Order: sequence, then structure tokens, then C-alpha cells
Amino acid sequence: MLVTLKMGEGADFRAALQEHGHLPFRRGTVSTLQVNVGKICNQACLHCHVEAGPKRTESMSRETAERVLFLLNRSPEIHTVDITGGAPEINSSFRELVTASRDSGRHVIDRCNLTILLEPGFETLPSFLAENGVNVTASLPCYTASNVDEQRGRGVFDKSIEALRQLNRLGYGRAGSGLELNLVYNPLGPTLPPPQDRLEQDYKRHLVAEFGIEFNRLLTITNMPIARFAEVLRRTGKGEQYKQLLVDHFNPATLSQLMCRSLVSVGLDGGLYDCDFNQMLEMPVPARRTIWEIESFDELSKQLIATGSHCFGCTAGTGSSCGGQLS
Repeated sequence: MLVTLKMGEGADFRAALQEHGHLPFRRGTVSTLQVNVGKICNQACLHCHVEAGPKRTESMSRETAERVLFLLNRSPEIHTVDITGGAPEINSSFRELVTASRDSGRHVIDRCNLTILLEPGFETLPSFLAENGVNVTASLPCYTASNVDEQRGRGVFDKSIEALRQLNRLGYGRAGSGLELNLVYNPLGPTLPPPQDRLEQDYKRHLVAEFGIEFNRLLTITNMPIARFAEVLRRTGKGEQYKQLLVDHFNPATLSQLMCRSLVSVGLDGGLYDCDFNQMLEMPVPARRTIWEIESFDELSKQLIATGSHCFGCTAGTGSSCGGQLS
């Protein structure tokens, strides 16, 4: 059920939570650890809430990565390690984070932009991911070249197709291989994503027919009105209109499924956040704000969650999370 809120009062996300009986707003058990290892990327996408790109230099230090792994070993409730960036594979500790997490029995997700697989020096990356059974969750905002190149840069679509073919040859996305390949869709402009299941069918039909490419799931994610996408909205004069769209489509049925209810996000400097979006807005968890102040990520279970008006992005329509549509 969708609930329409007025912009003046409804833009207060805490008021929406209170109206629907979700205050205090707390995390349950921490089962997913998301690690943002830096803002260095070989692309500079228009929708990127991290504002990553080739000119960025911020990257997680080895000392911080080692502390993350130390805490992970003391956090038995965590079953998934979600590594993101930037292009996370550029970080010097990426492979250690992957192998150590896999050795401890965790499911590992690599948030991959696909084109990094074709960069000089990364020739062994696809086979490394396959050998370690890493879930590759890759951004491909459309199945047509014009839309992808508009959002991510000229020539990115063709490179992405070649990278997907490499992954398919290793077994990724193939039935029975055990190697999971998911694609991520972000709308090109200030709109909500279409229904995930229907769009996934379109993707699979086009990619198989035109390129022979297979994948497992499509994840639809709403663009957040922050950072680089917020600047795009400002330049086009659509910022307030888009924010109103998110508020008008607030869906209380998504609240129990939001990623912040089971996830903790670690920043490149070791800061602790309730999600990747809060991290980019510099909104740390309400208490014990860095990995140096805790002895286990389990300590963050049942803790209060920091919220803001941007949270309407995750609760609009059918909802949005790092795992795609919510309801």
C-alpha cells in the first residue's frame, strides 16, 4: 500500500516512521558487512552517489582493512561481506579481503563496474573471482549502448559486454556453475525503477538474443538525490520534483526490509555507518563511530539507525536496497 505525504511535513522521515509505528528505528542482527574500500574508479558515472572517478585518490589503508578482518573474525552472525567502491578491485587489500572472508566461510559480493576487468594489470581478476566463488554484482543500467554510454561514458557498453562474455566463459551466470552474476539497473533520469521482474525478463531476452550473455538476477536500485546525482538534478532544475516523487511514493511496507536493518557499512577510514548512503552524507552510527571503538560488529545489532530525508529513496514504490527491489 502506497501512502502519499505532503512535502512540508512528510519530508521528515522520522515523522513517517512515527506515523507507522516504527520508532525507535533499530537494526536487528548484523548479518551483512559492507566495506567501501575507496573512491578511486576507472569510470565517473552520472548517478554515482560515491562521486568516484579516476581523479579520486581516497583509498582504504592496509591497517584499516586488517582491522576489518579482525572484527569480522569476531562477528559470527555476519554471513555476507559486500565489497564496494569506487572500483573496489583497485584497492591493494581487495584480494586479501576476499580470500580471508571466503576462508572464514562468508559469502562475498564484489560490486563490479565490469570495465575494470579489461584494464591493464587486472587480467587475472576474472579468474580470481571465479576461483574464490565471489558473487559478481555488476552495474549495467540498460541493455542498449546509447543509454549506458550516456550515464557511464562513451564506449562503456561495449567494454561491459566484453567483460560479461569473459565472466560467462568462466561459468558466471550459467546454470549449475555456482557462480552468481547479477546485474544492477539504475534509472537514467529522475524516475523510479520499473517492476524488477518484468525488467529482468527484458534484460535476459535482449542480452541472450543479441550477445549470447546469461546472468542470474537483475537488481533495480533507485537513484538517491545526493552527491553527483543531486548535482545533475540541480542543473536540470528537477531536484525538488524528484524529492517530491520519492516522498509521494513512500511505502511503509518496505520499512521492515530496508538494508540498514541488517547491514553495517564501513568507510575507507574505518568509520561506521548504517548504509552506504549515510556514509556518503557523513552520517555515522549514533554511537561507537569507528572500527577502532568496537571489538565485534555484533555490538551494532539492535542499535538505533540514523535517518534523514534521503531515506525516502529506499522506501519509495516497491523499495530499493543493495539487493534490489524490496516488495
